[in-house]
Amino acid sequence: MTDAFHIDVLHTDGALAVIALAGDFDITTAPAVRARALELMAAGHPDLVADLSGVTFCDSSGLGALVGIWRCAKDADGSLTLAAIPDRLSRLLSVTGMDTLLPTFPSADAALAARQSNRTTA
Repeated sequence: MTDAFHIDVLHTDGALAVIALAGDFDITTAPAVRARALELMAAGHPDLVADLSGVTFCDSSGLGALVGIWRCAKDADGSLTLAAIPDRLSRLLSVTGMDTLLPTFPSADAALAARQSNRTTA
């Protein structure tokens, strides 16, 4: 049985949006995550931070959704940043090499602070 899954938009500011995922990120929930991310990009937020602190399980479909979101963000001159990655998902990202392509932070607040720092130094 899967945990109840939630996608919450925690923050939007200009090109940036922060989404929080909670529950099992799998074949049944991955399409909704991808669709929500694409909606945010279409609404003018191509830079996404995904707070994964609430993810209890992630299978290859969840990983595939992250890769698809990353590609769409790049196509929109945006980015995908991951925050608070659970250990199992971190290992999956490492094994697949995606950890070298996706910036990661220990929390969504740290990701936002880094973006603010980059904005003021640019």
